[in-house]
Amino acid sequence: MPSGTHQTELDIPIEHVWAFVSDMNKWAPLVPGYMEHHIMHERQSTWKFKGEVGFVQKTVHLRIDITDWQEPEKVTFQLTGLTENVKGSGYFKAMALPGNRTKITSYLGVSAKGVMGPVINPVLKSFVPKTTRELTESIAGKLAIVKTVSV
Repeated sequence: MPSGTHQTELDIPIEHVWAFVSDMNKWAPLVPGYMEHHIMHERQSTWKFKGEVGFVQKTVHLRIDITDWQEPEKVTFQLTGLTENVKGSGYFKAMALPGNRTKITSYLGVSAKGVMGPVINPVLKSFVPKTTRELTESIAGKLAIVKTVSV
C-alpha cells in the first residue's frame, strides 16, 4: 500500500494542538486538493478533492470513518472511495515534549483497487508521501499562526 509518514515539532502545548486538530473544520481546508467536506456525525464525514495523479486530474469523493479518538494524543481513521475504488487508513498523533512542545506525526496509506490498481498504485507511491508531508506542514504552519495571534 502506498503510504507516507511525516513528523515535525512545534513550540505549542499538546492541548492547543489537540484543540485545533480535533475540530475538522479548522484543518480540513489545509488538505492538498481540498474542495469541500460534509460532517455526517462525529465519527464520519465525506470529502471532495481535486487531485492530479500523473497527468490525470480527477475529482475524488471519499468517506472518512474515525475509528479511534484518544484525546489528546491520537486520531485514527479509515477512508473509502465513493467515486473511485480506493481504500486506506491513517492517523494523526501528538506527543507532549518538555518545555510545552509537541511532536506531531501524520500517516496516510492509500491503495487503489480493481482493474486500475496496478496502474494507479505506482503513481500513489510518490503522491501519498508528498500529500502527507504537505498536510502536516500546513497544520504546523496554521498552529504557529494561531499561537502568534493568541499571544
